[in-house]
Amino acid sequence: MNLHRLLNARLATGKPVRVALIGAGKFGSMFLSQVPHTPGLEVSVIIDLDRDRAREACRTVGWDEARIARTAFTDDGARAIAGGAMDVMVEATGNPAVGIRHARAAIAAGKHVVMVNVEADVLAGPLLAEEARKAGVVYSLAYGDQPALTAEMVDWARATGFRVVAAGKGTKYLPAYHDVTPDGVWSHYGLTAGEAQSAGMNPQMFNSFLDGTKSAIEMAAIANACGLDVPSDGLLFPPCGVDDLPHVMRPREAGGVLEKAGLAEVVSSLERDGRPVFRDLRWGVYVVLEAPNDYAADCFRQYGLKTDASGRYAAMYKPYHLIGLELNISILSAALRNEPTGQPHDFRGDVAAVAKRDLRAGEMLDGEGGYTVWGKLMPARKSLSAGALPIGLAHRVKLKNDVAHGAVVRWSDVEVDENNDTIKTRRAMEAAFSAR
Repeated sequence: MNLHRLLNARLATGKPVRVALIGAGKFGSMFLSQVPHTPGLEVSVIIDLDRDRAREACRTVGWDEARIARTAFTDDGARAIAGGAMDVMVEATGNPAVGIRHARAAIAAGKHVVMVNVEADVLAGPLLAEEARKAGVVYSLAYGDQPALTAEMVDWARATGFRVVAAGKGTKYLPAYHDVTPDGVWSHYGLTAGEAQSAGMNPQMFNSFLDGTKSAIEMAAIANACGLDVPSDGLLFPPCGVDDLPHVMRPREAGGVLEKAGLAEVVSSLERDGRPVFRDLRWGVYVVLEAPNDYAADCFRQYGLKTDASGRYAAMYKPYHLIGLELNISILSAALRNEPTGQPHDFRGDVAAVAKRDLRAGEMLDGEGGYTVWGKLMPARKSLSAGALPIGLAHRVKLKNDVAHGAVVRWSDVEVDENNDTIKTRRAMEAAFSAR
């Protein structure tokens, strides 16, 4: 509640909070649009493979030429990070391997890291966060994205003395979506391929939201940051509106759908027959909490909270998230308070690659939102014991074995280069955290 005051105090010293942004795509552009309206916050460098596109993104969001002229643009992330003209590095590439490399470079340079790249966070975030803590810098989830917003609500619930029964987000989901490929994605968004192309929308990225992969990744991030468990056999995606959260998102023994309390889970904005859910939470986040005593349960009723029939389970929710428009909260929290807006401490949730169709030996996997695999949320221990291939490593790797439609792809099914830096980092994370 005091970030703006702290920022004004920082501004008065003549030392603005300096940011390096890596990746000037949609999320990055939304963040850039707020920078001119936040005195005391400056973007010193923008790192993007297409520097001209990055400059044009700045113009599109309203930057004047003077601001563009005093900002460095480069495609060399390693050199920019080593140059040190920043307090906080924002990693928004979406590429797991690249994100891990950038995060480690920033930590080594003594810079805070805001990891928009949740794909990298789920692949190796617990290790990166631990390395950052040891180095005395912050590694943080990105406020504005649903994992950090959910982590905030979980922290609020626990800090006020409530037991967290479930937490997560809403999305548009039907079981058939798991097999959708980029060729068929736009009809589910109410767009034609031409309309999407003219808007610069990436079909594989948008398909990762639709086919369940992004939901799995975000729930793994929430579980690892909040000490929550994940469903034993993947997300249920129960249809549920905001008024029904306390009734649906409670343990089965209490009449709900959860196998137990303390889970990360996603609710669907569609009934299984495709009808819209009443008062859905498609764009928002939620936490379901349990009253610790009869007095608190009475207070739920007295102050108008929606509860289940017992009156003991209630929900709080936020109906929208504003993506990069809210990113300043993470940046300023790291730079001014030395605190993350959520960070992984445990390895509880993992995301495994699952075949979208019958796959044959010799085929190349194409990662999140592609034609070959989607990401399924699994308990980390179960994923490790099964030898499941993380979805973040299912990029441009060749299959050695056939994999049946719906089956988990395993490490043993693909050609693996154990000398690859990303794979070595993942193996190190597994070794460090699997026994905890």
